[in-house]
Amino acid sequence: MTTSAIQRIEEAYQAQLNRTFYAAWPENPRAYAEDAGAKGLEAFQKSLANNFKGLDDLGSHQWIGEEVSPFLQQGLGIQYPAFTTEVLLEKATSAQQRWSKTSVEQRADILVACLDKVSERFFEIAYATMHTTGQSYVMSFQASGPHANDRAMEAISMGYKELTRFPSQVEWVKNMGKFDLTLHKNYKPIPKGVSLVIGCSTFPTWNTVPGLFASLITGNVAIVKPHPKSILPIAIVVAEMHKIFADAGLPQGIVQLAVDTVAKPITKELAEHAAVKMIDYTGGSAFGDYLETLSGKTVFTEKAGVNSVILDSVNDASAVFGNLAFAASLYSGQMCTAPQNVFVSESGVATSDGHLSYDEVVSGIAAAVKGLAENPKMGAGTLGAIQNEITAKRVKDTMESVGSGAVAAASVVVDNAEFPDARTASPTVIAVDAEAVSTWKHECFGPIVFVVKTKDADHSLQLAAECARELGAITCQCYSTNSEFMDKTEETMNAVFTPVSFNFTGAAFVNQHAAYSDFHVSGGNPSGNATFTDAQYINRRFVWVGNRRM
Repeated sequence: MTTSAIQRIEEAYQAQLNRTFYAAWPENPRAYAEDAGAKGLEAFQKSLANNFKGLDDLGSHQWIGEEVSPFLQQGLGIQYPAFTTEVLLEKATSAQQRWSKTSVEQRADILVACLDKVSERFFEIAYATMHTTGQSYVMSFQASGPHANDRAMEAISMGYKELTRFPSQVEWVKNMGKFDLTLHKNYKPIPKGVSLVIGCSTFPTWNTVPGLFASLITGNVAIVKPHPKSILPIAIVVAEMHKIFADAGLPQGIVQLAVDTVAKPITKELAEHAAVKMIDYTGGSAFGDYLETLSGKTVFTEKAGVNSVILDSVNDASAVFGNLAFAASLYSGQMCTAPQNVFVSESGVATSDGHLSYDEVVSGIAAAVKGLAENPKMGAGTLGAIQNEITAKRVKDTMESVGSGAVAAASVVVDNAEFPDARTASPTVIAVDAEAVSTWKHECFGPIVFVVKTKDADHSLQLAAECARELGAITCQCYSTNSEFMDKTEETMNAVFTPVSFNFTGAAFVNQHAAYSDFHVSGGNPSGNATFTDAQYINRRFVWVGNRRM
């Protein structure tokens, strides 16, 4: 293992132990070569309407691809080699023999080198993410580039430390009175086997690489099954990894890309196969629930949830409304961490400038949302585009179902000067009574915000906790100037395994989870059963076995 890799892994691990800020790759595009952006765009454009280059296509039976740019509303025309389940698992099983025998130090060295190789294509990955997910350019660069790499490094460093936690061998001596009993003992972390990593359409690398690299560092090979509408970003990652494996004299089957189409999915076939021992999944709850029922599998899920905001009392109402508007508008609410339900007492909210009624709070949030959407410098860039037509339809159907009287801010198409055909929708803000649970008490993925009228702050907290316990929640935000209520909120929400962010304004947003510091998904409520990245996320991928010799 190289000195550089050891040092970087140690730095990352220390950041995890201390939960302090750390970034192995800068998130600002300007920190990279001046011409990197132009070269990334050129590389992306050259990939359009072509067979994707860089993946092992030996044994493939066809080339497929059906990605459509949410900004251009046109197909990308990129085709990827497709394999049968049998071929994928045959390659994986063969590669497992080599990879599991590769030392922990060698695996760590190789995987860090993979991330460095991927970083050379951050800008190309950014454009690939833009035109498959609808994220803005800057968000695409950060989320699919340096932030994703950091989450992967987090898995490597945690994995390396867990795998080397115990000595590999010891001389065990027990005094038996007249003699010593001496045994030679060794301890081996044995990988569980083939891992299946199922990606999502909105964050094709950020949500994929943690499980991928956690499995790889622990000696397991992986099959990456991306969403058929968001293949390109993770395909680039896998292609760069193949280069590093080849340079190290290792089989490319250590990581494979398994592509399919919406009409003919192969995910269940792969997941149910006896050779697949582990599954990482990001996506809807129904499929995640099914995966969790599969016997003989170790399953890590991030599923849907309903994230809450409890609005009790504030100092600066304008700053709070602006922060909520941005959090709800960022990537058009298509983030698993985005707020959906804002709970407000029927008596309103106390502020440093006087009391606001419930209706004034609704109007304030709606005005902030509309102001952001209509801002020519921020609107289009913050919202990005809607990845799936189903999401756009959900917004329209929700507004129609509640009626115009409840809609404080109607979702509108936001013009994007650079991409006039982009599929866009600003958030709709809907006022609703707490009793109307059929309206707000379920996940409404996308740019939809409900301002729920409650009896009082305690009732707001009660409903937020119920949502987390019954439906799952990844985030919760609370605004209060009352320290006792803040403590009560923290205790209540933590009891249903939900973290709380208090009084965020300015540049702090509830959507953002930082690698090395923030645990992403608690694993304790229905939003998912695993956490990026704690020790369980690593240790459930291998088994310690001890051997003894006389």
